Amino acid sequence: MTEQDDKRIRELVAARAKAMTERDAEALAAQCAPELLAYTLAPPLAHRGEDVEARKAWFASFDGPIEYEVRDLEVTVGGDVAFSHSLTRLSTTPKGAPAKFDLWFRSTTGFRREHGEWRITHVHDSTPFYMDGTMSAALDLKP
Repeated sequence: MTEQDDKRIRELVAARAKAMTERDAEALAAQCAPELLAYTLAPPLAHRGEDVEARKAWFASFDGPIEYEVRDLEVTVGGDVAFSHSLTRLSTTPKGAPAKFDLWFRSTTGFRREHGEWRITHVHDSTPFYMDGTMSAALDLKP
């Protein structure tokens, strides 16, 4: 891994966070390879490609600002592939909701260098769930 590759991956993660807070669907899509496979918090189980119109509709489902924070970011680069993992916080107010929610989740992102540029090829976001019989999402966890 070169310092330059590590720096570039970290810049992409920071740009992704900025695009989320700015509701910039085009900026998010520009980071992704066409064959992106994403396991996001929202249904369905898998998303193929970055759908700009679907992302815009998702952004429109929230009132007020979207807060998006990446914490404890670690990057691993090997040749033309890389991955990062972090804890991520999303906080915003769903349309019609009385208050905003604050959710921490786990994020892993896969990258591939194509024609000298790093592109996102895989995203996996997840939240743990309580295995106490309730099977409810553990939305109250904080790092």
